[in-house]
Amino acid sequence: MGKIISDKNNLQVLYEDNHIIVVNKRPGDIVQGDKTGDTPLSEVVKSYLKEKYNKPGDAYLGVVHRLDRPTSGIVLFSKTSKALPRLNKLFQKKEAQKTYWAIVKNVPAQKSGTLVHFLKRNPKQNKSYPHIKEVPDSKEAVLEYRIIRQLDNYYLLEIDLHTGRHHQIRSQLSAIGCPIKGDLKYGFDRSNKDASIHLHARALKFIHPVKKEEIHIIAPPPEEVLWNNCIN
Repeated sequence: MGKIISDKNNLQVLYEDNHIIVVNKRPGDIVQGDKTGDTPLSEVVKSYLKEKYNKPGDAYLGVVHRLDRPTSGIVLFSKTSKALPRLNKLFQKKEAQKTYWAIVKNVPAQKSGTLVHFLKRNPKQNKSYPHIKEVPDSKEAVLEYRIIRQLDNYYLLEIDLHTGRHHQIRSQLSAIGCPIKGDLKYGFDRSNKDASIHLHARALKFIHPVKKEEIHIIAPPPEEVLWNNCIN
C-alpha cells in the first residue's frame, strides 16, 4: 500500500479503516505538540477525521509512535481506544517491522551490515551519543543497512530498525562516518534549505490490532530532486 488515498489540507493519508489511520508525514511537521506551539500532525489528523465523519465533538486519536521533526514518512495513529493499547504492545514487543531510507554522501565501508551501538541521550542537547561498549544510562541500538542505489554524489541506504532509540539512525550512521544529508546535528557539513534531513520512514509492516491480518504500508518520499532520483 503505497498510494496516497487522500491529500486534503496537505495531509497524505496512506491507509485508513475503522481502527487505524496511517499518514505520510512531511519533513518539518511535529507529531505531537511541544514547546514551539506549532500545530502538531496529531491535531491535523483529528481535524481531518472530525470533518470527514461530521463528528460533533473532538475525534479520538491515539499517538502510537513518533518521527523526528526533520524526518518524513509513515506515522501510524489509532482511531479507537480499543486499538491503541494493542498497537502500543505491538511496538513495545518490536513486532512492527520498520524500514527507512537514508541518503548519505560518504559510502559505508561495507555494502551492507549490522550496526550495534550503545546510545546515551543528552536531553539538554537533544542528542544521542553512540558508544561501542555499554556505558551508564546507555541503551543498546541495533539496525541493519544496505546500499540500494548509487546516485551522482550520494548513496541511498535502506535500513531495518531492530530497536527504536532516540535519534538512532542519525547517530549510528554518523558513527560510521556516514551522516545523513542535511543533518548538521550529526555531522553533515551543511543543512538542507527547508531544514529537513534526508531520512524517510519508507515502510511499515504489522498485524492489524483488530482484524489480525498483515498490513504493509509503503510511503512515497517527499517531492524533491534527490528523492525523485531514488524512485525513478
